[in-house]
Amino acid sequence: GSSRDPASKDGLASLTGAMLDEGAGSLTADDIARQFEGLGAEFGAGVDRDMATVSLRSLSDASLLDPALDLFARVLSGPSFPEASLERLRAQALVALQKEAEQPGAVAEKDFFRELHVAHPYAHDPRGVLSSLKGITRDDLATYHRRYYVGANAWLVIVGDASAREARDIAGRVVGQLPAGRAAVPLPLVRTLFAPQQKKISFPATQTHIYVGQPGIRRGDPDYFPLYVGNYILGGGGLVSRLSLEVREKRGLSYSVYSYFQPYKQLGPFEIGLQTKREQSEAALKVVEQTLTEFLKNGPTEDELKSAKENLINGFALRLDTNKKILDHVAMIGFYGLRLDYLDDYPKEVAKVTTAQIREAFARRIRPEHLVTVIVAGKS
Repeated sequence: GSSRDPASKDGLASLTGAMLDEGAGSLTADDIARQFEGLGAEFGAGVDRDMATVSLRSLSDASLLDPALDLFARVLSGPSFPEASLERLRAQALVALQKEAEQPGAVAEKDFFRELHVAHPYAHDPRGVLSSLKGITRDDLATYHRRYYVGANAWLVIVGDASAREARDIAGRVVGQLPAGRAAVPLPLVRTLFAPQQKKISFPATQTHIYVGQPGIRRGDPDYFPLYVGNYILGGGGLVSRLSLEVREKRGLSYSVYSYFQPYKQLGPFEIGLQTKREQSEAALKVVEQTLTEFLKNGPTEDELKSAKENLINGFALRLDTNKKILDHVAMIGFYGLRLDYLDDYPKEVAKVTTAQIREAFARRIRPEHLVTVIVAGKS
């Protein structure tokens, strides 16, 4: 993922992923697209801070699946990174970054990660910055691919009509084409915050965008379920959450306000976000802080907990109602080393959470006196 981007090469992981199907050996981007389309198959690639994902969706008929797998393996293991495609995709990425620079929400989100993680690899945006993207070369792409697109880094997830024997065959045909390589070294720890920080950015917009938070939890954290259920009550449950009730419903200070934990390999953010009129920004921020402080002090009520559990457990099946959703969850289990029975036990773990566990988990993880606040404020 983008946390492996070298210094001054922000965006390299994302650009590498985007270039995979632009050429492989003698095949051009048009050849690859035409062949996948002719087989009724879909190729995809994406990058976040922790991981790069490459996906194939194919029919199960062997006459279509086999050639699709061969093409997939060829693209994954031997991209040619043609210069013309690099220049085209670079130009598209630069335009996208320039557009984001005109959007106050994007400006606020990027700055929030920089303030939260400072010198950590999570600080920079996976899409890169203008200066770094301009300097990325074809050799950079090839070097990055050789280092990280290797068997030692790969998790292969298969969902569909395949027996165990067929799955092993698919694994050999896909991952078996990659060099063994070396596993990526562990990421550094995320720094601990010991004081509050606030940054205000002036921006020509009628709305003020506010992000508040701190480093939260890792994947596999023992406090995950109490924090997850508790956050649903605090700000993750949409219109039924505490933050929505206090900020939106009672006071009309924001149309939307939310909170979430984003666990990564290392500490990902706990984040509260909202947009409000510039003249209401101080009042809205004060209500957010008061709501969080009250929640940390007293936790949820038993009625709030009961309602949250019902919503989370009853809605869980909808998170697994397609092969793609199952695929994403199993990939997460593999990549982060979670228990293989994670999905089976998910409803049980939610059901076991108590109000006391939520209070204790939030007390361990969230320090209101150490929060990072980023405000992108409209000019008067």
